[in-house]
Amino acid sequence: MKDTIKIIKVLNELLQGEYMAVESFNNFISRVEDEKIKTEFQRIQQQHRSNIEKLATYIQNLGGQPDENLGFKGKMGDLKVNLDLGFRSDDAEILKKAIEGETRGVNMAEKILRGNLDDKSRDVVGEILHKDRMAIRKLKTLAEQKCVCSVNLRG
Repeated sequence: MKDTIKIIKVLNELLQGEYMAVESFNNFISRVEDEKIKTEFQRIQQQHRSNIEKLATYIQNLGGQPDENLGFKGKMGDLKVNLDLGFRSDDAEILKKAIEGETRGVNMAEKILRGNLDDKSRDVVGEILHKDRMAIRKLKTLAEQKCVCSVNLRG
């Protein structure tokens, strides 16, 4: 039982990270101009919503209660994104912030995966980690394309 309580606590930390990601992508989507990037941001945000649903259900199935609010840490993270981007920011800068945020999420999931989890919890976290890594690859590809397009437009 003690281990289950610890696992629920750790999974709730990951759940908070997923909520932070959804909020960050709300911010990014509202600012980005390129439709291709916006569509990809929306797809990634939807994946984070799916992760939230999966984690919340799994936490309940373990007998726990999902912590389903952003909390102080999340609100501070959202504020930091707003401050970092300022009033005006270009799509390349927004992409950069999205990649940084997703990378922080992957680092957090990796840390959790290295912790004391049962096999089923490890599978759930591993699946989320895999999807987040794929999102980073896609964002990096978009950033490279955006950079090449910007250089071509200037040249």
